[in-house]
Amino acid sequence: IKIYCIGKLKEKYFVDAQNEYLKRLDRFAKVEIVEINDLPIPLNSSSKEEEIVKDKEFELLLQKLDKNSYVIALDLHGKQFDSVKFSEKIDNLMSNSITNISFIIGGSLGWSSKMNEVAKEKLKLSEMTFTHQMTRVILLEQIYRSFKILRNETYHKCRSLCGIRSFW
Repeated sequence: IKIYCIGKLKEKYFVDAQNEYLKRLDRFAKVEIVEINDLPIPLNSSSKEEEIVKDKEFELLLQKLDKNSYVIALDLHGKQFDSVKFSEKIDNLMSNSITNISFIIGGSLGWSSKMNEVAKEKLKLSEMTFTHQMTRVILLEQIYRSFKILRNETYHKCRSLCGIRSFW
């Protein structure tokens, strides 16, 4: 599994979280992070200028993207899964001999429309919007959770309705 990311993690707490999940995932799969430099966004940029930045970031991604992988783009308009369905998705891909899965995370402006040329699927993590740094950590956690689910191992099971105990 490769996770291609536009932009680098700058905050130590995100780097620490990423490293923790990569360490945990090591016993299940080889997971690699590939960072692509994000480009500067002109101050008070127009939509046309933003599209140019997104297109250039996409071109940088294409230079590094493994062409033989099954590409899943994280996108606000993608399909949303719960954790169990996401684990089933990963299991189905692996069961169909897809051994090289690439997740791609866009930069702060989102994706170029050209992303549709390479993505086999689009994945939406939530109705909420997250920074691309946070998205990386959430995705890693969900991949880890998927392997735990697939191996029927305990990992933060919900013990009450919606995981919240009512005290009133």
